[in-house]
Amino acid sequence: MRKLERFDNLVQMFFTRAREKGDAPFLWAKTGGKWVSTSWAQAAQQVASLAAALKELGLQPGGRVMLVSENRPEWCISDLAIMAAGGVTVPTYTTNTERDHQHILDNSGACMTIVSNVKLAKTLIPAILHTTGSSGHVVIGIEDVRIGQPGSIDFHDWAQLIADHPADVAAAGEAADRFRRDELACIIYTSGTGGSPRGVMQHHGAILTNVEGCCVVISEDFGWEDEIFLSFLPLSHAYEHTGGQHFPIGLGAQIYYSEGLDKLASNIEEVRPTLMVVVPRLFEVLRTRISKQVEKQGKFASYLLDRAVTIGGKKAAGKGSVLDLPMELLLSRTLRPKLSAKFGGRIKAMVSGGAPLNPEVGVFFESLGITFLQGYGQTEAAPVISCNRPKAGLKHDTVGPPLEGVEVRIAEDGEILVRGELVMHGYWRNEAETARVLKDGWLHTGDIGVIDERGRIKITDRKKDIIVNDKGDNVAPQKVEGMLTLQPEIMQAMIAGDRKPYMTAVIVPDPEWTQEWCAKNAAKCDLKALREDHDYRAAVGQAVERVNKDLSVIERIRRFILADAPFTIENEQLTPSLKIRRHVLKEVYGERLDALYKG
Repeated sequence: MRKLERFDNLVQMFFTRAREKGDAPFLWAKTGGKWVSTSWAQAAQQVASLAAALKELGLQPGGRVMLVSENRPEWCISDLAIMAAGGVTVPTYTTNTERDHQHILDNSGACMTIVSNVKLAKTLIPAILHTTGSSGHVVIGIEDVRIGQPGSIDFHDWAQLIADHPADVAAAGEAADRFRRDELACIIYTSGTGGSPRGVMQHHGAILTNVEGCCVVISEDFGWEDEIFLSFLPLSHAYEHTGGQHFPIGLGAQIYYSEGLDKLASNIEEVRPTLMVVVPRLFEVLRTRISKQVEKQGKFASYLLDRAVTIGGKKAAGKGSVLDLPMELLLSRTLRPKLSAKFGGRIKAMVSGGAPLNPEVGVFFESLGITFLQGYGQTEAAPVISCNRPKAGLKHDTVGPPLEGVEVRIAEDGEILVRGELVMHGYWRNEAETARVLKDGWLHTGDIGVIDERGRIKITDRKKDIIVNDKGDNVAPQKVEGMLTLQPEIMQAMIAGDRKPYMTAVIVPDPEWTQEWCAKNAAKCDLKALREDHDYRAAVGQAVERVNKDLSVIERIRRFILADAPFTIENEQLTPSLKIRRHVLKEVYGERLDALYKG
């Protein structure tokens, strides 16, 4: 069994792997319709050269550099170069508004920014110009990002800087050996489901603890071989930054950068990854698509899928039977190989994190032969705290045991507390919030949970998201919302009912289902008109009632409204990690929801 050696910092880990792997491919991106690779040796040379350039441009030890880019090889190289130069990376979402950028620039005090293209620069440059201390701010464009060349901004070309600063890779590696595990590596701003983002200070040791713990899971439960990752989630999110970049580096793996959500399915078939980290929403979408594709193949295919899920459910409940063996054999020769091929055919595990997952979704994928692990974490914990492990017994209503080196206990009020090197040093320039969540070395997660007899954590509620009705009863909204979105008629949902007599909901109907409904009912698919259509609303209501049958009285949805449009990142109703922004949705739909209690 191979085990990750202990490193002093993230840059040291990278240069060590680069020496070991040499000319082997490392980073892959689609160029001109073909996958093109950057080798480990090439990446190491670029990291060393860019680090030298950043120092010459004035980056001081501990200086912050904002990184604004879509997922691409240059993102990884820039991140490593910033740290190799002694700086601190400030990853920033490409979906940020000018106001978001300005908040992060002001708060972090970043003196430099690396931005990938002119489209992103159009939002970023005005924010820099309106930021205190913007004079002399250095902007490095991966592509050409000059916009009128404002005099107070010093522009540079990313590739030219590397070409102009040839550096000795061995010397850069030796210099990196001096950084300590407790030194600050990055400030990651939480996407904010309830207000302004806060800067989480992640030190090298925090991320390395995650990498070390995840490597143990892979090594012991699956075998550590030549791993291939497909990077899809934004690298500015802590989950992908650790799980989709530094974890693969620790494994010496290849990283392919997906072309985006619309091409993700084809990218998976082309790349044939062994490991992927994703968020629950993606699995819910894939589950719906797979079910519809199978349904179109006819009654026998639908029967096989139904049997697979039924048997999977029995196994998950510990009620598997030898009587199911003949059907299992049939499924292994018919349905499962076809579906496995859609995931590339060699996937070891797909790991879900970033938000709670409905156990039904996990059972669905396990039933199809896809090993599915749910993890749990927070940006404040770099971010992985625990992960399901086959060795510990997969149970999809849990998030598995804590990673190696992570201590977890349950407080008297049920809150999950975490301690270990993975815990952040605090929020950047926010002592009050730091003191609120860090007490005596324990991170107060704000999640409510229990630990079962096998050491697996089960999340039961989210402390700050709990809805308290007018009778004092508590309702966990994510559970109900997850059940609603499993219905074919419903794509998205948010429930409300704080200090109210019952629960209400904002519902976004599924577009494909809507098209089918319109065709069957000879109706024009005008979304505005459909919101007022009695029969259409009744059809959505039937889906709500199916969910209500499995809910307690206090959890049931009594009334609902149909959303004006889907919740998206662009309208700021979703975070970049696809969580709903409750405070934004309440601003948009609050009056209409309140009106439901008066009608």
